[in-house]
Amino acid sequence: MFTLRIWDLPTRLFHWALAACVLGLIITGKWGGNAMAWHFRFGYGVLVLLSFRLFWGFWGGFWSRWTQLPLSPREVWPYLKGRTSEHAFPGHNPLGSWSILAMLLVLAFQVSTGLISDDEIANAGPLTALVSGEWVSWATSWHKQWGQWLVFFLVALHLLALLWYRLRKKLSLVPAMVHGHKSLPVLVQESQDRRWQRIFAILLLSLSCAGVWTLLSFGP
Repeated sequence: MFTLRIWDLPTRLFHWALAACVLGLIITGKWGGNAMAWHFRFGYGVLVLLSFRLFWGFWGGFWSRWTQLPLSPREVWPYLKGRTSEHAFPGHNPLGSWSILAMLLVLAFQVSTGLISDDEIANAGPLTALVSGEWVSWATSWHKQWGQWLVFFLVALHLLALLWYRLRKKLSLVPAMVHGHKSLPVLVQESQDRRWQRIFAILLLSLSCAGVWTLLSFGP
């Protein structure tokens, strides 16, 4: 077995920061009241992280790139039938790839609807003045109902998948997202995780923050 660097540090930090923000969103959203100020902040944080991940998927570590997600039905179907070894996918496996893509897209849509939502009590998204009342009403309804339940479903599915891999396949997927390494029976290309790449990640994160700040500045 070879111990190889699969997940670079920026990818790992993104993963845990996103998990923390989503948990914060859920708690503050259910708490309501004064906690809604933090609900908005966590939402902005998610938007920054998603923007960063979009760019990092093109220039990040090898196994974090969009091109390394096995999304083709030719890879998904054999994997579902158990014909493919887990070691055939040093990065994300086919199911994990689709799960991640769904989570990122749903979170992006949920945060986007939050920006133009208005509960008509004390909380309104920063961009509600830029769209019609019909759009605000629809976005608010989605954000508070179907949207949040879809996020709950995907989070629960993600946690259940981790538990299933641990109990059924005797594979723990969490440690690799902590230290970045995986033990594999064959040598594969490792993800570069050097200082200059981490500096580049900080630059991308800064640009993402600037982009979100610019977007929010269009509000009143």
